[in-house]
Amino acid sequence: MSSAESVLSCVDLYKRYDEGPTPVEVLRGVNLEIKSQEQVAIVGSSGSGKTTLLNLLGGLDFASSGYVTVAGQELSVLGEVERGRLRNAYLGFVYQFHHLLREFTALENVCMPLLIGGLKGSEASVRAAAMLNKVGLSPRVGHKPAQLSGGERQRVAIARALVTEPRCVLLDEPTGNLDRHTALDIQQLMTDLNQQLGISFVIVTHDEVLADSLDRKLILEDGQLVG
Repeated sequence: MSSAESVLSCVDLYKRYDEGPTPVEVLRGVNLEIKSQEQVAIVGSSGSGKTTLLNLLGGLDFASSGYVTVAGQELSVLGEVERGRLRNAYLGFVYQFHHLLREFTALENVCMPLLIGGLKGSEASVRAAAMLNKVGLSPRVGHKPAQLSGGERQRVAIARALVTEPRCVLLDEPTGNLDRHTALDIQQLMTDLNQQLGISFVIVTHDEVLADSLDRKLILEDGQLVG
């Protein structure tokens, strides 16, 4: 796909929570378009709705109004199974807390999205090992999360998000729990993978160094994106 093509977008996105005596409007008419190979940072104060926006963009939550489009398909008109297939094929997710499965090795964790997508185990293992090699973890493929450092666990999480070769990866504070040296390593890794694989990144972060290094930095303020 061309670098000018949109891989992910939202139009007039609102999110309101009606629980409690007073409704809370978190997002108020958010519009965003992510192009192929683009890296975009979303920053803002704690509680501004950054993670909520990321969950809506990834189809993990539903907007009160407005819509999200992934690879030309509007999420709100798809059933649960179809949304799951679309996420598996076109999106990757990396969180502040890696959410690796503790009882499985790094290789097995990275295999999971491929197995869910229907790939045979042998082929999934080959592709997972190749992706772990890209993130510099070939010597650690047989280690479980408890045997890995924080930076290594985050690299496994990134490998898991990228192994399906999605068009866009959504990252929520990917360096938030890392020391500065490791955070810079992860930042460089994402830049390298963006250039090598042509995958777009949308990164929610408080890390201004990371945010300033990307193609665009947007601020979520009063429920709207500015920048």
